[in-house]
Amino acid sequence: MNTLEANIRITKTKGELNTLRSRGNVPGVIYGGEDKNQNISISKKTLTNLLEKDNFLSNIINLKIDGKDQNVLPREVKFDTLSDEPTHVDFLRIVKGGKVILQIPVKFINSDKSPGLKRGGVLNIVRRKVELKCPTENIPNELIVDLDGVDIGQSFKISAIKLPENVHPTIQGRDFVVATLAAPTVIKEPEKPAEAAEGAEATGEEGAAQAGEAAEGDGKTPPADAAKSEKKDDAKKGDDKKSQPEKK
Repeated sequence: MNTLEANIRITKTKGELNTLRSRGNVPGVIYGGEDKNQNISISKKTLTNLLEKDNFLSNIINLKIDGKDQNVLPREVKFDTLSDEPTHVDFLRIVKGGKVILQIPVKFINSDKSPGLKRGGVLNIVRRKVELKCPTENIPNELIVDLDGVDIGQSFKISAIKLPENVHPTIQGRDFVVATLAAPTVIKEPEKPAEAAEGAEATGEEGAAQAGEAAEGDGKTPPADAAKSEKKDDAKKGDDKKSQPEKK
């Protein structure tokens, strides 16, 4: 149980509250039970540290007010819209025999011992918190779900979670689901066989070789036989010119 030091405050105007906040304090109020509402102030730094912890609004806090202990339950915290710092806090006085409705977080343990998770299963959390009606002297900090031995396809309903004595869910009349262990949704594409991959590479290499030969063929010089044929034709043309008679 966390402990907070608190002081009784006697502020009546908005200006006095602003002065209180400027000095590093947060105004608050304690209500509930047969006693009158009590105005208090708390160190902003200490309150901020508690707010950073999980489940602040579902854990009982021991307030020390002028040397006297008072168990309370945080019910509401107001924050500044610009700085996001706490500006006011309300506490419910814990009275024996009373009951409160709280959102209790669900904690999953032994995930490393679940065969379903080891095989790629996915834990689908339907409710991260469950609303419970609890006696003020028996408020659970969390609800435990044990994943040891759990396989794909199994689900956890509220009836499977052990609750403290006289603690009941506010949803009545149905056994609602808290979480399920589902099969993986991502399907891996099968790998190509090694032979097919090698055949594709060989085909690509042959095509590249043929293309290279064709390119070289386009740029080749005429063969030797073709050159000799051209020389014979030129010599024949010269003989024909010499055999022609000269004109007188």
